[in-house]
Amino acid sequence: MGTRDDLIEVATGLLDRGGVAAVTLREVGRLAGVSHNAPYKHFADKQALLAAVAARDLARHGAAIEQAVRRKRSARAALSEAMGRYIAWALEYPERFRLVFGRWTVESPELTAAAESAQAGLIGLVEAAQADGVLPAGDPVRLASLVRAVAHGAADLAATGHLSETGKGHASPQQLVDDLLVYLQAAS
Repeated sequence: MGTRDDLIEVATGLLDRGGVAAVTLREVGRLAGVSHNAPYKHFADKQALLAAVAARDLARHGAAIEQAVRRKRSARAALSEAMGRYIAWALEYPERFRLVFGRWTVESPELTAAAESAQAGLIGLVEAAQADGVLPAGDPVRLASLVRAVAHGAADLAATGHLSETGKGHASPQQLVDDLLVYLQAAS
């Protein structure tokens, strides 16, 4: 790995341990073993570094979903698996999840490309499910947004203790996603 990659990895570790506030260019440089000015050669500021962290994590997450989905036999199973991975990622890496889906004040072509690729993958899964007749016809972008919104909201509720199989909501996030897919299939 090069210095830029090392800086992103160190920043990701800091993010995981202490949230966005824990990530400073000075600390990232120190932990990466470079001068305190070295991170500025790769990133204009903290927001640019965080955008690179978000882009890398979103791309890795997207690749893991694609790999898992390729093993599924049905479009519905693939969509359920993808949303299950999305939920697992949100629960395992809550700071990364919040970072990726937080408000951005910096332009980052790298993050834009990763987000567009992830969105295209989800839309492709929805289109395949529509073609198989397990999701209703209609705008696949809007339907993908609905499915993602349920997965996102359910993951967030579970992370904050407001949703569990044996407690509030009487369901896991994955169960809610699967319930939605059943309801949508009945509507097709």
